[in-house]
Amino acid sequence: MTQATVNRHGRTWWKTALGIALTALMLFPVYWMINVSFTRDQDMRKSPPDLFPAHGTLEGYRAVLDQQLPYLGTSLVIGLGTVALTVALAAPAGYALAKLRPRGAGVLSFLLLAAQMIPGIIMAMGFYAIYLSLGLLQSVPGLIVADSTLAVPFAVLIFTAFMSGIPGELIQAAQMDGARPLRTFWSIVLPMSRNSIVTVSLFAFLWSWSDFVFASTLANGGAHEPITLGIYHYIGNNNQQWNAIMATAVIASLPATVILVLAQRYVAAGVTAGAVKD
Repeated sequence: MTQATVNRHGRTWWKTALGIALTALMLFPVYWMINVSFTRDQDMRKSPPDLFPAHGTLEGYRAVLDQQLPYLGTSLVIGLGTVALTVALAAPAGYALAKLRPRGAGVLSFLLLAAQMIPGIIMAMGFYAIYLSLGLLQSVPGLIVADSTLAVPFAVLIFTAFMSGIPGELIQAAQMDGARPLRTFWSIVLPMSRNSIVTVSLFAFLWSWSDFVFASTLANGGAHEPITLGIYHYIGNNNQQWNAIMATAVIASLPATVILVLAQRYVAAGVTAGAVKD
């Protein structure tokens, strides 16, 4: 083994060790959240705290099952509704910008990019005034529409980038066979856009699942509140039961974590679509 090979292996070992250390540092809050969720109330203020719950308890998770399931169900409905509305609006818009090229497409793309820079609290105040007039405050459809406004501009840009890479020959062949733009979009473009659909759906779900600004402004005090408000109310009402609070946070993190792990292959392909062209 040459000296250069030894030096290269040495540098690789240090890079690996540094990567593991940084990953452990970033994931430590997640581990501590799980640790506290199993910790008994009487052990919560120990000094130094236990790095592992030697006398673990499931009281926090029992509290989640007793009190937080309605919030989780509402968040699931809002998340799936946001995904459906986002894809339904953004996919045709992305197809139009990528293939139909309407007049003013460049300006519209710039406006979509600028829309993502608007602070959420400003949009929430606007929605509050509109929903107050329409009677949509404290409603699930109102939250779905509000959350979709965060996802649709991003989704249109993703769909546009991906659909721009679809060969124009396929579109022309469909047109020669008599297919109209809508049929071409539904039968050819949409099936080929699976990666971008998964990417958009994932981000739309995560944004709606973790939303607090719209929820606290438009749904606070209503009959159907998402899990972010459930945790917020739970902290205020049970500020001594930290194991229950952390157990709620753990359960609320599971759907997003599972979806992200399952969809990461499609997300990588969807996000980089259109970045490189032949």
